[in-house]
Amino acid sequence: CTVAHWVHRFSSGRESLDDDPRNGRPLSVITQQNIEAVKDLVNDDPHISIDYIADMLDISHGNVDTILKQHLELKKVSSKWIPHKLTSAQQQRRVDICIENLQKIESGAWKLCDIVTGDESWFYHRKIKSKQE
Repeated sequence: CTVAHWVHRFSSGRESLDDDPRNGRPLSVITQQNIEAVKDLVNDDPHISIDYIADMLDISHGNVDTILKQHLELKKVSSKWIPHKLTSAQQQRRVDICIENLQKIESGAWKLCDIVTGDESWFYHRKIKSKQE
């Protein structure tokens, strides 16, 4: 709007700087309600796809992606949504698991080849069956 437009509106008795209420869809569907809905869906199923969330909530793929990455600070690793930043408790849990794995290797219960790594910050501790088993 131009200055002349606002001068006319305030001269006509308008007192508020807020926008007039509008009908229809909001300009942005990235609302707190949608952010919470996406968060709930991801918490229920960390393997959920962006397309499925978009279909469930009737919002665009791009907006779901924005909510996941910018508002919830999640990223997808090995087809699972995980937080970008870990809490202190999550960091401690990872340290505890590493200590447990190291003890298994040192005691001979595991071999180093039983630990499978993926991307530079993930490893999976599971017993891989040999062909003889």
